Amino acid sequence: MSYERVKEYFESVNMGERVMVFEKSSATVEEAAEAVGCEAKQIAKTMSFLQKEGPVLIVAAGDARVDNKKYKAEFHQKAKMIPGGQVEELIGHAPGGVCPFVINPEVTVFLDVSLKRFEIVYPAAGSGHSAVRLSVPELEQYSGPARWVDVCSV
Repeated sequence: MSYERVKEYFESVNMGERVMVFEKSSATVEEAAEAVGCEAKQIAKTMSFLQKEGPVLIVAAGDARVDNKKYKAEFHQKAKMIPGGQVEELIGHAPGGVCPFVINPEVTVFLDVSLKRFEIVYPAAGSGHSAVRLSVPELEQYSGPARWVDVCSV
């Protein structure tokens, strides 16, 4: 169901042709890169965290890892990932298909600067068998982030 909502969203902004569906899994960075045919670092992985203020998504390059010191400096709290069994309820997408589009209204999106190295990135599109091809400015436009952050290390 999440995939259909994301597809409809991109159709509504005349970008439905950018949404890709794969027969094989794209749930991990490596699987997504293989399915898309790009380098793993170009996959825009979306990680879900629970903060005092509520759930947040951090979208980062596929080769980036959350740096706990940077995260704490940015958000003034420790990084606490949402347990897998709670992701769909809190975010609106199940693990493997989490993306910053068509999410629950109380979720805040942040984009990590690790993405700025690329012209084109591939976030998931609501399922573990999908992705959408976007320029970094398009990702920013269509994900509606609160701001850019520097919380990852490459």
